[in-house]
Amino acid sequence: MAAMANLGTILTAIVTPFDTQLRIDEEAFVALMHHLAAHGSDGFVVAATTGEAATLTDEEQLALIELAIAERPAGKTIVAGAGTNDTRHAVLLTERASALGPDAIISVTPYYNRPSPLGLKRHYEAVAAATDLPIMLYNIPIRTGINIGPELLAELAQIDGIEAVKQANADELQQIDGLQLYSGDDSSLARTLDIGGAGGVCVASHVVGDEMRRMVDEPEQRAAIDASLQDVYHTLFLTSSPTCTKAALNLLGHHVGGVRLPIVEATPEELAQVKAMLVRHGLLPDGDSGAGAGSIAAGRTASSSTGAGVPSSARAQEHA
Repeated sequence: MAAMANLGTILTAIVTPFDTQLRIDEEAFVALMHHLAAHGSDGFVVAATTGEAATLTDEEQLALIELAIAERPAGKTIVAGAGTNDTRHAVLLTERASALGPDAIISVTPYYNRPSPLGLKRHYEAVAAATDLPIMLYNIPIRTGINIGPELLAELAQIDGIEAVKQANADELQQIDGLQLYSGDDSSLARTLDIGGAGGVCVASHVVGDEMRRMVDEPEQRAAIDASLQDVYHTLFLTSSPTCTKAALNLLGHHVGGVRLPIVEATPEELAQVKAMLVRHGLLPDGDSGAGAGSIAAGRTASSSTGAGVPSSARAQEHA
């Protein structure tokens, strides 16, 4: 088994753009990936939760991973989503994704069927045996209905090939011997970095990637930057992800399209809050009703209208 590669610190859980027929828009995906690479991202988690993997066919999922690898910006890493709740299916996806040449595999805990600790161990032993690539575990109880506690994480770390964890249970965010620690919640990135973690699998980096990069590069400013971004974290998760992230990207001119059912488009109220957040952060000019062409970070502006006020606190997130 390969040792864990240096995947980078800011890994964006990249959305999957769709066209008007809700087919994968490959051109928009590549354009977005290169934009994010220029604005703080060290690499990308492809075809996972934020990428709407649950509504992609196996062939769509693997084709998207293959595209990301073929078109990856120089020096950036690709982590392929290959987790599911059927061990045989997870093994098959892991085998096929690994053959495409990503840097690592991310594998979510089996959801819905809520296996026992022994079942989880057997599941990850089978997944790890299916690849020579390092594996990042993904613990997100809010989505899966099961939690991998610190003691069990330490046991799983002994499985050859399991090298990292994306931890989305903020109450149990801690270093585990044998695992690189990545935050699975944007609002936990600063704390992860403070305790010596490897970084974060991020969603807000779609729109404030430069600021999240500053949290890495300017540790003395980390707390202040993190505090200033809490409303971004909150707004992008007003409803099921990636609804509001895609809404924000579309407003910024990135043309990522809609979402597949059962996820639905942002309501007018949610869209107003997304617009207001972008205005507050200087990403959209206040009061401009013209069509957007890109992000302010790239030297381009887009339309906006005023909306709801600053959210009072960041809610628990649902990354991937």
